Amino acid sequence: MATSHRDAETHDPAAGHAHAGVGTYLRVAVILAVITALEFGVIYIRQLTPILVPLLLVMSAAKFALVVMFFMHLRYDGRALNTLFVGPLIIAAALAIALMTLTGAFLVFGR
Repeated sequence: MATSHRDAETHDPAAGHAHAGVGTYLRVAVILAVITALEFGVIYIRQLTPILVPLLLVMSAAKFALVVMFFMHLRYDGRALNTLFVGPLIIAAALAIALMTLTGAFLVFGR
C-alpha cells in the first residue's frame, strides 16, 4: 500500500473525512499552553486592569473552542450536533455576561 504525506492523519471511512493526526493535537496543546501562559501573564500587567475581565474571557473562550473542536471532536461532527452544542452555549454565555454586567463586573471607569 502506498503511503502519502498524510500518514499522520487517520481516515474514518464511515464518516467520510480524515481526523487530525498526532501533530495537529500537539500543535493545539502548544497553543493552549501559550494562551494559558498569557492568561497568567496579563494578571500582573497593571496597564491592562481596565480590560482584564473581557481579555480573560476572550482567551478562555478561545481555549474552550480549541478543546471542544479538537479534543471532543466536535469539528468532525455534523452540523446538527454542532448546533445542539453551540446554541445553548451561546445562550449561557450571553446570560453570564448579562449577569456580570448587571453586577458591575465590566465597569471600566467605575461608577
